[in-house]
Amino acid sequence: MNWPRNSNNVTDETRADWRARFARSDAVLGFEVSDDFQPFRQINDMFTRAMWDDTVQSKDSDGFFASYRMGAEPRGGAGFSQKDFALRNASWVISDIISNRSAGKGKREGFQAAISADTPVAPTQVAVTDPAAQSAEIKRMARLFGADLVGITEVDERWHYASRVDTRDMSEVENTLPEGVSHVIVMAHAMDFDLVETYPSALAGASTGREYSHEAAIVIQLATYIRNLGYEAVASMNDTALVIPYAIKAGLGEYGRNQMVLTPEFGPRVRFSKVFTSLPLAADVPRTLGLAAYCKTCTKCADACPPKALPTGPPAFEGDSISTIKGVKKWSANCEKCFGYWAKLKTDCAICMRVCPFNRRYDRWSERLWRWLAVRRGRALAAWWEDRRKTRVRLKPRDWWSGQD
Repeated sequence: MNWPRNSNNVTDETRADWRARFARSDAVLGFEVSDDFQPFRQINDMFTRAMWDDTVQSKDSDGFFASYRMGAEPRGGAGFSQKDFALRNASWVISDIISNRSAGKGKREGFQAAISADTPVAPTQVAVTDPAAQSAEIKRMARLFGADLVGITEVDERWHYASRVDTRDMSEVENTLPEGVSHVIVMAHAMDFDLVETYPSALAGASTGREYSHEAAIVIQLATYIRNLGYEAVASMNDTALVIPYAIKAGLGEYGRNQMVLTPEFGPRVRFSKVFTSLPLAADVPRTLGLAAYCKTCTKCADACPPKALPTGPPAFEGDSISTIKGVKKWSANCEKCFGYWAKLKTDCAICMRVCPFNRRYDRWSERLWRWLAVRRGRALAAWWEDRRKTRVRLKPRDWWSGQD
C-alpha cells in the first residue's frame, strides 16, 4: 500500500474510496461521516492555536505553558503549592525531553510531529507467515514495555492531519508517513486513580504527565523493536493523526460525552499512543461495547464542567469551534471555553474525567456489577444506582500527600 497524502481538497474519487473501505466498520462503530468531511488541520488544534491565534493566546495561556518549566506560580489553593507543581512538572520531564530534542527543526516530537526514529530499519526482514500470530506477539511486546491496553487497526487516513505545523514559524507543512505503512498499533496508558481524584489541581496534572512520559518511552521501544525486525515503524503520541478514532477502531473503547474514549477497564482515565507500521498484522474486529449508550442519558460530566464547555444534548455534525473536526457526528466541546479555564488554572482540568461514572477501580464486585448493568439493557438500573450512591467528592490534595484514602 502506498501512503496516500492528505489534502484539504478531498476529491469525489477519494470519498468513494473511503466509503468502500470504511463503510462496514463505520456502521459497527456508529461513526457518521458526512459528504463534506475534510481531514483536520493541525494548526487549528487548540494547543497549537494558543501559539499563533490572538483570539486564544493571552497572558494566561503564555503563563499556562511557562508553568510547566520554571515559570510556575504557586498559590494558596489546595493542590497548587510549589510541591504540587514540582511533582507535576517532574512527571512531564521525560516527555518534554523527547518533544524538545528537534525544536531546531520545527518539530515538537510527539505533539506537532512524529517521534524521530533513532534506529534504522534492518536490511533483512523477519518473515511473517501468520499476521494473527504476529499481532498477538506485538501486543505481548507492548504490554512488556508497559502498555495497559493494546489494539490494532488498519490505517484510515481520514483521521490524519491534513498538514502538520512547523513550530519555528507556525507554518503548515506536509504530513506524511513512509510508504508501505498499513496498520496502527494503539496503546492505552492508565492514569493514577488517586491523582485523578484530586482534579482540578496542579497535583492531578502529575497523572497526565506521568503517562505522557511513560508512553514516550513505550512507543519508542516498540517502534525500535519493529524496525529491528526489518519493517517501518513510526512512534506517535498526539501527533500525525487523531488518536481517538483510532483507539475506537482498535476496539479499546467508545467515544463519550466528555470528549474522551471510555474503556471498559479504566473508563476515561487513560492516555493513548500509537505506532504506525508496515509489519504484517491482523486488525482487531470493531465492536460495540455499550459504554457510549450510557452517555446518551448521563450528563454528569457536562453538569460538573466549570466553564460549561461540554454539551448536554445529543451528538451533532457541527460544533461551535474551529478546533472541532467538521463532518463527523459526535459530541463536541467548546474548546475555547475549556482551554481558557485551563489557562487560568495554570494546569489541566479533568473534572469531567473524575466525575464520570465509568471512572472506577473495578476492584470490588459491586463496581464490576455496576459496569455489567451499565453497558447492557440494565443501564437504567445502573443510572438509578449511580444517582443514589454516596456523593462523589474531590480527594483533598493534602490527603493524597499524607497517603490517606
